[in-house]
Amino acid sequence: MSNKERVLQLIDEIPDYKLIYVVDMLNSIKSLLVEEVNPDEWDLNMISQAQIENDGETISFEEMLAKDGFTYEDLQN
Repeated sequence: MSNKERVLQLIDEIPDYKLIYVVDMLNSIKSLLVEEVNPDEWDLNMISQAQIENDGETISFEEMLAKDGFTYEDLQN
């Protein structure tokens, strides 16, 4: 059984008055299914610039907070 057939089988088991939830979920999922687009000149330029700026060094969130003089407690206020 294909995935599509299984989905249709499951939908058939849902009462009509509850199908609005399924429709809403499917619409949400559908909006996430975006085809991959090849990068244009602007994208390629931004990627190149980011690669130049990124030296591969990472910093933890705690270190970033400390660098700016903050702690986790400061974020909760």
